[in-house]
Amino acid sequence: MFERWKRKKERTRKARKPEGSYTWWDGFWDVLFWVPELLILPFRLVFFVVRVIGRVFRDVFDFTP
Repeated sequence: MFERWKRKKERTRKARKPEGSYTWWDGFWDVLFWVPELLILPFRLVFFVVRVIGRVFRDVFDFTP
């Protein structure tokens, strides 16, 4: 069983790929996943800043007697 698993693992991409190498496809997938994050980040930041400011004002007005 162990020998069969070892032979199967030797045929996989990771076993054939040199350790620490970064291929064109790795870069492509990184860009593909990072572009949506970079486009959405400014809107998320504005949303959270508005929420924080709203909570601060709500707490200030709730504090007054």
